[in-house]
Amino acid sequence: MKSIVTGGAGFIGSHLVDSLLALGHKVVVLDNYSTGRPENLDHVRGRVELVECDLGTQDDWLSHFQGTDWVFHLAALADIVPSIQQPQAYFRANVDGTFNVLQASVATGVKRFVYAASSSCYGIPDNYPTPETAEIRPQYPYALTKRLGEELVLHWAQVYKLSAVSLRFFNVYGPRSRTSGTYGAVFGVFLAQKLASQPFTIVGDGTQTRDFTYVSDIAESFLAAAKSDRVGEVYNIGSDGTVSVNRLVELLGGDHVFIPKRPGEPDCTFADITKARNELGWRPKVSIEQGVANVLENIEYWRKAPVWTPKSIEEATQDWFKYLGKS
Repeated sequence: MKSIVTGGAGFIGSHLVDSLLALGHKVVVLDNYSTGRPENLDHVRGRVELVECDLGTQDDWLSHFQGTDWVFHLAALADIVPSIQQPQAYFRANVDGTFNVLQASVATGVKRFVYAASSSCYGIPDNYPTPETAEIRPQYPYALTKRLGEELVLHWAQVYKLSAVSLRFFNVYGPRSRTSGTYGAVFGVFLAQKLASQPFTIVGDGTQTRDFTYVSDIAESFLAAAKSDRVGEVYNIGSDGTVSVNRLVELLGGDHVFIPKRPGEPDCTFADITKARNELGWRPKVSIEQGVANVLENIEYWRKAPVWTPKSIEEATQDWFKYLGKS
C-alpha cells in the first residue's frame, strides 16, 4: 500500500511514518519544514520519499497522490501567539492547505483520509471528560484554523463521498517534539530548562491538569482510524486520564518557579475517548510515568532548544495577554 503523510517530518508525523513503514507501506512525506525537521527522518532515509513543498499552493506535489491508498493530513502551523500575530499565514497553511490536500485526494480516488484535528477547538469546555458533542469555542486563530480544516474534511466526506475521519488530539508529548524558537508546548519548554539546569516555569499554581497523550498512542490511533470503515466522524484521542503540571514537574525532577496564569487556557483538558474505544477499537497504552521516562531517555534531543525564563516568556506572550485577556 502507498500512504502519504503531510507534515511527516514533524513530531507526530515522523512517528506515524515509522508505524506505516513497519506495516510495509510505501510512504511519501510532504513537508515544508516550517515546524518539522528533516533529521526526524534520518533513521529511515532511503525508505521514504521526502518531498519538500508548500501545500498552500497547488503545485508539482499533486502528482504524488496518484495511486495513493491512505492520506494522513498533519501538516499545519501550530502555537498560540504566532497565530495571533500572523493569522493570514495560519489560514493559508491550515485552511487553504487542507483544501488543496482534500482536492488532490478526491481527484485521485484516495481510499482513506485521516485528518489531525485539535482539541483546542473546545476552548474552555463545560464538562470533563469532554465529549465530541461539546460546544466548539476556539479561543485563538490556531484553534479556529484547525477547526475550519476539520469542517472542510467533514464536508468533503459528505458531498464528495471521500472516506474521511477526523481525530482531535489532546496534549501530545514524546521524543521529537518541536524545538523551534516559538514559545509553545510545556514538555519542550521544561526539557530545555532541565538540560540547562534552570527552574521549570509553572504557569499559575500548577494545579491545572492536562490530558498528556504519548506519541506512540497517537500513531496507533491514526492506523486504527485508517483501517476503520467509519466516514464523516470525529474522534477524541487522549490518554484516558489527566495529570497536573505539578505532578509532571515531580516526574521530571527539578526546581521550579511560578509565572502568571494566562487568559484563554482551560484549567483542565480531559478527553472522553469512549467513542474511539467503541468505534475504532483503539485505546491508549502508555502511562504518564512510562512516557516521561521515555522522554528523559531521549532528552538530548532538546539540547539546542531555546531555554525560556520568566522574563523571556513574559516578552513572548505579551500579545497573548493583549488579545485574549479581558479589556
